[in-house]
Amino acid sequence: MRMLALAHADHGRRPWATLFEPAIRLAESGFPVSPRLHALIARDKRLKTFADTAGYFHRADGMPLAVGDRLRNPALADSLRRLAAHVGADALYDGPLANAIVQTVRSAPRNPAAMTAADLAGYEAVRRPAVCMPYRAWRLCGMPPPSSGGITTLQILGLLERFDMTDTAPESATFVHRLAEAGRLAFADRGAYIADPAFTAVPTAGLLDPAYLAARARAIGKRAIAEPAPAGRPPGVESTAEAEGSYIGGESTTHISVVDAFGNAVSLTSSIEGAFGSRLMVGGFLLNNQLTDFSFVPERDGVPVANRAEPGKRPRSSMAPTVVLDRDSGRLVAVLGSPGGSRIIGYVAKTLVAMLDGGMDIQSAIDSPHALNRNGATELEAGTAIADLRPALEARGHRVVVRPMASGIHGIVVTPTGLQGGADPRREGVALGD
Repeated sequence: MRMLALAHADHGRRPWATLFEPAIRLAESGFPVSPRLHALIARDKRLKTFADTAGYFHRADGMPLAVGDRLRNPALADSLRRLAAHVGADALYDGPLANAIVQTVRSAPRNPAAMTAADLAGYEAVRRPAVCMPYRAWRLCGMPPPSSGGITTLQILGLLERFDMTDTAPESATFVHRLAEAGRLAFADRGAYIADPAFTAVPTAGLLDPAYLAARARAIGKRAIAEPAPAGRPPGVESTAEAEGSYIGGESTTHISVVDAFGNAVSLTSSIEGAFGSRLMVGGFLLNNQLTDFSFVPERDGVPVANRAEPGKRPRSSMAPTVVLDRDSGRLVAVLGSPGGSRIIGYVAKTLVAMLDGGMDIQSAIDSPHALNRNGATELEAGTAIADLRPALEARGHRVVVRPMASGIHGIVVTPTGLQGGADPRREGVALGD
């Protein structure tokens, strides 16, 4: 909320309080439970661990809310009114709502924590410059550390730049092989180098250095690199002083892309980590379990892991909201992003390649099958034509896993005739214009 308050202070035109009105109306009137939400409730046995959460997501007989049940949230409406009445979102960080958060965390029946009122009151949002890199005719910009999404997505594109990605079909074994190998190498660097820059010297410039990426890309040959691929040695790094972390994150995230009539654009990804966060509810909203984005192992072979938990440190995320600009003119070309845990990076990279190299419209690029690698198995989206590539990829040395991939990519492209939007059919979502 303090990040949103900063954005409003810098760019907002409408009064702070009016921004909450649609959400308050929706919380009061409710919405019908979707098939996906019903399935998520039904398979999460831990929701019943906590009384407030159990009561909110289940019927009186203890059964999960059914598809079509109307889910109302008057407690959330009250919380939003509190936030609307205090410009700067201070109501979340100090006062009755903040005290309720602290009390709920400290008295949780499972895994209670030592959060204090001072912890919450002292939280500050941080303005950070975007990480940007040229790619062919475009300039791509993304989220900087402690998110790994921006650097890792840009690395994947930078590694692919030495290849003509139009010389093979997007659903061919060669195309998927290149995409997977670029992901493998980028995730190796991600694990070794990216964490909260207040605690770790992230070599951002070195990781995105064109000569470094060109040299690293030479490892992409006809056969798969043995897993796990080692991290590289980008310029400015004498040694890998911190070890790699292995945790790759949950999947309860949302993304929105917006372009207004004046050409202003927002690509915003937000997450509570697990499908229902910590399963604790306060004031009508779920508390996140974002701390699980830290590495579960603080050191490896006596060497500290870069993304280990430390006091005051922000965990590494994989969120990859992306803005595409024309390389020469700087004009806006597209905005996009996705939920999906650490697979976000692969989802966004694939969509960018399909759109920029493959010439697909944004909806077709979003719809196209997923293939990615997080420095392990090459993952292929189940139920798609790309899953049939398993034998061909295994012949190249890939360890292949075919699985569902619940991306939620949302994007907008600026065309000569207007805006073109795309929403991922794999989740709820829609592209709307006015």
